[in-house]
Amino acid sequence: MKILFIGDLVARAGREILHEHLDSIRESMGIDLVIVNCENAAAGFGVTPKIADELLSWGVDVLTSGNHIWDRKEVLPYLDTEPRLLRPANYPAINPGRGSIVIQARTGDSVAVLNVQGRVFMPSIDDPFRAVDEELERLPEDVRVIVVDMHAEATAEKVAIGWYLDGRVLPEGTAYQTDVGMTGPFRSVIGVEAKGAIERFLKQVPVRFEPASEDARLNGAVIDVDPKTGKARSIERVCRQ
Repeated sequence: MKILFIGDLVARAGREILHEHLDSIRESMGIDLVIVNCENAAAGFGVTPKIADELLSWGVDVLTSGNHIWDRKEVLPYLDTEPRLLRPANYPAINPGRGSIVIQARTGDSVAVLNVQGRVFMPSIDDPFRAVDEELERLPEDVRVIVVDMHAEATAEKVAIGWYLDGRVLPEGTAYQTDVGMTGPFRSVIGVEAKGAIERFLKQVPVRFEPASEDARLNGAVIDVDPKTGKARSIERVCRQ
């Protein structure tokens, strides 16, 4: 089984390059399941129900997110009605939405997708390590293939949860990648116009960020998994311009 994970989809530029290349990647690489992190898909901040529906209509199977999932208030009721759009599981349960889903891949095998958020340099929410454990405990026993998307700032925190779940393609068979990269405008500062970002660093005052649009690139990873054992055989980078 081959799973395609597309990194942080940013603004219109990211959506357009995803739409341009998704079918060809799926066909050429024999992809059985597509996961996209969409938390910045709407003008670089959050996602709307309309955009989420559009991404799902293109053949994306699961949408993950992070702290910016709360930026667009119109998506809050949508989180309770569309189980394929996840929010980090370690936000308090009183919030709308869910942090995991079990979905069927094109091979017919069940795949669990879990979404959590780090706490270093980010909001102090519930423990992502314990949240993953709780989500895993709730999974049906016959689900062997599990994908965890941890949205975080600190490399150390991401590496730690990778080892906690068993790190890269190591003896226990977990494929790990610290950062699969952004899918969006490369000539930018993480998706926004460089001018505004530089001005904020220089002046240390609020500056309105505008989404960039030039030099769009798609970044992601393809994981080859044995559906019988759930162990990863390999993980490789995917990049399109």
